[in-house]
Amino acid sequence: MAQEQIKKAKVPKGYPPEEGCYLRGNDYSPVAVCVILKWKREETPNTIEQLVRAGLETGAALSGTLQTENVGLEKVICNIVANPNIRYLIVCGPETPGHHVGNAVKALYENGIDKEKKIVGTDAPAPFLFNIPQESIQRFIKQTKFIDLVNEGSPEVIRDAVWSCYQEKPTPFKQYELWDMGAYEAESICKPITWNITNPAYGPRDEKEKKALGKMQELIKKLKERNKK
Repeated sequence: MAQEQIKKAKVPKGYPPEEGCYLRGNDYSPVAVCVILKWKREETPNTIEQLVRAGLETGAALSGTLQTENVGLEKVICNIVANPNIRYLIVCGPETPGHHVGNAVKALYENGIDKEKKIVGTDAPAPFLFNIPQESIQRFIKQTKFIDLVNEGSPEVIRDAVWSCYQEKPTPFKQYELWDMGAYEAESICKPITWNITNPAYGPRDEKEKKALGKMQELIKKLKERNKK
């Protein structure tokens, strides 16, 4: 009896929609790799670059660094939901003491967000996903499974994790069973982010502040249009 072929989806035009510090690999891969970056971008050590390369060379769809629990994570979500073939997200590398990025990602998978678009149950200082729609956040959680390698990760471990995600049958990797589940059965959400708040630490905390921000943005828009005339 012939083995059933794993279903894959063609990535849409414009994928990946968001630029960032990542490398694009196999578009039909079931896994993406995020390496936590707790240093300044220009001070990225070779060990972090090696982890990113290990992910890409073993077959990840996207492999790069993640520095913040808000804007950075929004870009990751945006790019992943644009590719239905990605079914796993590996987060690895040393946790950042300031942003608690790994903790924020784990909490997002476990608890989601509240009505203020704040990730529930995280120690991160500004875990707000203001700039992407609820639809994209929920799709990200449903489409992918979280592989927690926070505070660990050598090139060998990353290679084993990515390789396991490619297997046709459930394959043990640490506390997980991994295999290629095929493309998520829904259309991709391939839209760039509409940037309203680039510093979530100073974003609106309630409906009153949201309305005030909306009025200010509308006023700025009108002034720009007036200056064009």
